[in-house]
Amino acid sequence: MIVVVGLIVAFVLVLIFSNRATRHCRWREYRVSGCDLRRRWHCVACGAEVFTSDGTAPKVCHDPRRKRT
Repeated sequence: MIVVVGLIVAFVLVLIFSNRATRHCRWREYRVSGCDLRRRWHCVACGAEVFTSDGTAPKVCHDPRRKRT
């Protein structure tokens, strides 16, 4: 019983603290680029390509089909 309650609590916490802006994005770094100053990222879910200067994956979805508000 405690295991079931723990799983439910864990699921609720993941839903609360997950980033909804990039929930469906799967960013992959494109390492063939010749520039060391910026990193090229490609989303395999939506096809968006983004360059970042800090080397980390984007935190916001850049899908061109996504409606922005």
